Amino acid sequence: MSRDIICLLLASSCHLIALTVVSAFAHRQTSADRALIDGHVPAPGLFLADEDIGVGESLSDRRSALRRALGGAASLATASSLPADAVVPTEAYWSLWPALPVAPYGRRRTVMYEVVPGVYNFDQMIGIYYVHVPIRMTVVAVNQERGVAGGGGLLVYAPVAPTEECLALMDRLIERHGPVRDIVLPSVAVEHKVNAGPFARRFPEANFYTVDRQYSFPLDLPDSFLGLPPWTKPLPRSSGRDGGKVWYASEEIEHEVLTVQPGPGSMYQDVALLHKPSGTVLVCDAVFAVTDEPPRVLTDEDEYVRALLFHARDSKDEAVEDSPENRRKGWRRIVLLFNFFFPGSGRGDLGLGPILEALKTPGYKDGWGGWRPFSWGDDEVRDFETFSAGGKPTVLPIIQIILSRDMGELRRWIEIVETWDFSRIVPMHLDAPLAIKPKELRSAFRFLADGESTNSVRFCDEDVEFLRKAEEGPLSFSVYETPLGALRGKPCGLVRPTKS
Repeated sequence: MSRDIICLLLASSCHLIALTVVSAFAHRQTSADRALIDGHVPAPGLFLADEDIGVGESLSDRRSALRRALGGAASLATASSLPADAVVPTEAYWSLWPALPVAPYGRRRTVMYEVVPGVYNFDQMIGIYYVHVPIRMTVVAVNQERGVAGGGGLLVYAPVAPTEECLALMDRLIERHGPVRDIVLPSVAVEHKVNAGPFARRFPEANFYTVDRQYSFPLDLPDSFLGLPPWTKPLPRSSGRDGGKVWYASEEIEHEVLTVQPGPGSMYQDVALLHKPSGTVLVCDAVFAVTDEPPRVLTDEDEYVRALLFHARDSKDEAVEDSPENRRKGWRRIVLLFNFFFPGSGRGDLGLGPILEALKTPGYKDGWGGWRPFSWGDDEVRDFETFSAGGKPTVLPIIQIILSRDMGELRRWIEIVETWDFSRIVPMHLDAPLAIKPKELRSAFRFLADGESTNSVRFCDEDVEFLRKAEEGPLSFSVYETPLGALRGKPCGLVRPTKS
């Protein structure tokens, strides 16, 4: 979930590159583009691990290791391919994938499921080096007492790639509930923004709102260069304070925008949106929860299951049996890598050794030549269980780095959302829905409850150590100071595996 995180941790310029491509091609997609043959195999992505990760070594040494690894990894990616039996149907193909060239590239399966009556999740997948996680769109039915002919319709939150498969699923909801009335892009993050314009263009009669601090990096470009259609409207910060009649079904919808500027040249925004008929609040990134059960989008499709088994290996050439336990094992490791980059229970090796070993087996059945830059120690399960806390909601570590830069704005936003009547929250990543009621919301923001004395997390301190050193060291220029300081967890005594 790279998000605004990209600016904080990687100083990435992909906002500009990706969104310029979308602007150039979004309006040119044709039925021929969407009907490319089954089995299209794009080049694999690259996951940047660490070389002999010991947090004490300098980040400049790590950058040198990264540079050494890139050349070999590029060769590995060229030599790797998905197995011949990995087939995703043409209706799931997404021709604009080069705008953000991460997995699953053009092979975008969509899993739709009903959360409660009138609320539907559309899950796709996003990731790098098989670190694959859900990216979600939620659709809610509005004005249903009037019926389809009498003015019912749909509100779409956080659009995903509008493949033919996704649009066919939307057609089923339109037939049942009425046309798309409103679409909202609740984030400035590139992985959400890159799909929003193309999706909105498929429903030109709908209102299309975006949070009002959209930007691109390194050049701040106008909306027309970000792939957004000319009828795009800025979403008012609040439906209660200055929103007026924003939504088609304004009596059924409330919203409140959270806006934090974590550092110079960057921005974070999230929209809490209340669907009153179902008692459901939608958020993009502000809250999350996860258990060791892999999400449906990774288990319903054989090609995506491969990511779980790939990370379940304990040796490079291990043939991992497809079993529920191995799927959970792979998912635990994906989650730890996704959140911490270099978790405390693992050891990374970005040197040429693992790459050269992988180049010896270019036909490895799950791709990448079996490249294995991470090994795991005996504390991996305990590490994950501390992070997950049995699926209890909290804040992603990178998002906490951002939100802790403006505690006043975060507190204001929570105080408003707490006044709403809801029984669940649906975030756009990881598990959903989450059983949270208004009085329980604040407990997800642990660092608010500690008297603003420390930037505490419930995770192991060994896990956040890399993020802390990055924030205090080479990336200190990219974030403003906070009185809470850098992230701190409770030392868990995690032991990294020995160097092989």
